[in-house]
This record gives sequence, C-alpha cells and structure tokens, in this order.
Amino acid sequence: MSGQVVVVGAGLAGAKTVEGLRERGYDGRVVLLGSETERPYERPPLSKGYLQGGEERDGAFVHPADWYAAHDVDLRLGTTVASIDLAARDVLDGSGSRTAWDHLVLATGSEPRRLDVPGAGLQGVVHLRTLDDSDRLRALLVAGKHVVVVGGGWIGLEVAAAARAAGCTVSVLVRDPLPLLGVLGPELAAMFAELHRENGVDLRTRTEVAELVAAGDGTHVGAVELADGTLVDADLVVVGIGAAPRVALAKAAGLHVEDGVVVDAHLRSSNPHVLAVGDIARAHHPLLGTHVRVEHWANALNQPATAAATIVGADEPYERLPYFFTDQFDLGMEYAGYVGSHGYDEVVVRGDLQARELVAFWRRDGRVLAGMNVNVWDVVDDVQALIRSRAVIDHDRLADPDVPLVDLL
Repeated sequence: MSGQVVVVGAGLAGAKTVEGLRERGYDGRVVLLGSETERPYERPPLSKGYLQGGEERDGAFVHPADWYAAHDVDLRLGTTVASIDLAARDVLDGSGSRTAWDHLVLATGSEPRRLDVPGAGLQGVVHLRTLDDSDRLRALLVAGKHVVVVGGGWIGLEVAAAARAAGCTVSVLVRDPLPLLGVLGPELAAMFAELHRENGVDLRTRTEVAELVAAGDGTHVGAVELADGTLVDADLVVVGIGAAPRVALAKAAGLHVEDGVVVDAHLRSSNPHVLAVGDIARAHHPLLGTHVRVEHWANALNQPATAAATIVGADEPYERLPYFFTDQFDLGMEYAGYVGSHGYDEVVVRGDLQARELVAFWRRDGRVLAGMNVNVWDVVDDVQALIRSRAVIDHDRLADPDVPLVDLL
C-alpha cells in the first residue's frame, strides 16, 4: 500500500479520511491540504454548544495538535488548491507548488450562500461557516442587541436560539410559510415555529428581504427592509440561507459534477482514482437506490472510512442512512432517513406533539422513509432498523407508544 494520497480540504471529512487511511494500515505518504489556518475541526459546535457558551473552543478540533505529525500526515494549512491535473495526477496550489498523488480525495465542503440585496456588504452582516466566524458571532451576541436572522433552516434557528440565550432581541425572517418546511413538511415544521415564538423570537414568515439599510454612520447595518417596506431594527444580521457545495475544482478538472461530485457507493468519482467525501459527495446509496448528497456532520464523520477502505482495496460501500441532530432551547432531536423527491404520504406521530416529546415517522405506501425523535432518546437505532426493513407497518401500531419499535419489525 505504498504511493501517495492527497486529501484536499482539512475539515472533519478530510481529517477522518487521513485517520481512516492510517487505521487501515496505509503506509504510503499522506498529504492533507487545508485553506484555513486552523487545524481540522468539527462544525456542529459552531452553531450549537460553542456558540451557546456551553462548550470550550478546543472541543471542536478533530485531533490534538500533535496527532498529524505522530501519524506521519503532512498537514499543510493555509494552502489553497488552484487546480487538479487528472492526466499528470497532481494538484497545483496557490504558491505554484505541485503535489503528486496516486489517489486524490476531495473533501472541499460547502460555502454559505450570499444574500444578493443592496447593503449585503455592510459591517455587521455575518455568515457562519468557520471557527473564526463562530468566534466573532459569539462576541457579538450581547444582551440587548437586535439580531436579525435571515433564513429559517437549521443554522438560522440554532443561531436564533443562541442569541436568545445571550439575551438578544431576535427576529427570524423566512420566505416560506414555516421554517424548515422543505425539510420536515408542515406537520413538524409548525412545532419549530411554535418553539421559537414561545421563547421570544419574532418569527416572520412569507417575508422577502429587499435591502439591508445602513445605520447613521453609513458603514454598519442598522435595519432590514422587507419587500413590503417594513423596517426591522438590526444591530447584527446573520445570513443563513443555505450552502452550496464547493465543486469548482472538480468541475474544472472534468469530473462528473451534478449537484455535487457524482460518486459511486465506494465514493469513486468518474475518475476511479479520485474520491469525494462529505458535503460535496453525491453518492449512490445501495439501500435508497439513488444518488444522495447530504450536508450533515454524520456524512463528514462516516464517509471517510469508506473512502479509506476503497483506497486500500476493500469492498465496503457506504450504506449508512442520512442522520442529523439539533439542539434548540429545551428541544433536542435526531433525524434519520431520506424522504427523497417522491415525497411522503403521511406523517405518523407516536407521543405528545404538544409537549414536544415524540417520535415522528414519514411514510410512503406504508413504509417508513425517515424518523425523528424529539426529546425521546435511545431509539435512533430502532428507527433506522424500521427504515432499513422496508416493511409495510400498521399505522396504529406505529403510532402506539406502548408498542416497542423492535416489535414492529
């Protein structure tokens, strides 16, 4: 297993890839290239525990500082890759240096989408993607500040919860009738809307941002103007309108790119010596029978083991179900599964929706596609087993909390 593996992207996915290679006994050279100056870290704490003040900064890092040298990993931080040459099998970085590879792993992640309105470049308009972003945002969440969050996805709602915990006045602006509508559907999205309103968030739905208005100094944001002319006071605007996969390198190199880098179940791209992991990987899923791209921590954590296995010649396709979690106010939840483009027929709730203690199941043709446990714990493995079984399950038994989930299989 000699040769050289180059990993582009030094986030969680990149760090776990080099870890997986060493655990698999790969004894060739391993190079990990990252554009940031921080060593690899995980992103969930940026909008959860660290931002909320419950976790220490060092807890976000994937490995101790000396791990990379101890495992003979050539970690090059502050290094931006400019291009990939598939024929020559090397990468060109911003300094003009070329690094050869026998296998290349792309772990370039995603980047926040920008708000395309007048005033988007004012001071006090922030995005949350990096550890530095979280550091700055954490310092800005001061009691009494007017914080406006644009976007009602997971990041936006987690930031809103952190801002309320810090004593800020918080408004959340959402284009849809409900936050998380496209992810959860109306049945469960309404629960999150009620959660935030109960905790003092000014949640405004069906809103469009027309402009970010400068304060009296002309340089700092002072308000958000909506399409109907309404002004919402803002000392700070957090833009959380989604992310886009960083696929420019892959596309320029001629790899198959379609909503991410298209890879097989072993995470091989259209060039079998180039793999993709994490946010950018649109991977064929053997169970789901389709290509899936998921921007969640669990993919960045778990896909690298498959990539490492592929590189050393093992036949271990990536078969884990999509999974994510969130913590907001007094609500904690885990979601597993994949509804897909065909949608669902119904949502079955087992438990108390009003008390927000439940397990919800998204079904189509009587089969469970996805499940979400809210303030109910130690059931995610059983939920995933139901999904994997692809069994037609009786509605009433599925909804009955007195029937153990394992008895439904």
